[in-house]
Amino acid sequence: MKTLTPDPPYEKPAPHPDNRFMALTSNCSEMPTLFVDTHAPLDVLMDAANYRIRTVTQVLENLSMRGSIECDSFILSDFSLLCAIPLRDGCDVLEVVGRRLRAR
Repeated sequence: MKTLTPDPPYEKPAPHPDNRFMALTSNCSEMPTLFVDTHAPLDVLMDAANYRIRTVTQVLENLSMRGSIECDSFILSDFSLLCAIPLRDGCDVLEVVGRRLRAR
């Protein structure tokens, strides 16, 4: 049987020289793995933000049209996190769009 060796200690990467990649706020640890390409075309960035925000909006609208929904508080906590992650991602992308538009 092969012996597993632990990963080396995490070292934060140096920032990209031109700040091309921005870590998403919703990364779940100190080691970011999800990034926004800040040099992507504005229409692509807007589509990405729009998709995430509209997805959560659709889920919440569908939920609001239902009658009484009974569930435990931990389910509500999980559901709110499920909605918060793509909303935060969409806001992060919109922040990039705003910075790019202000720089023009």
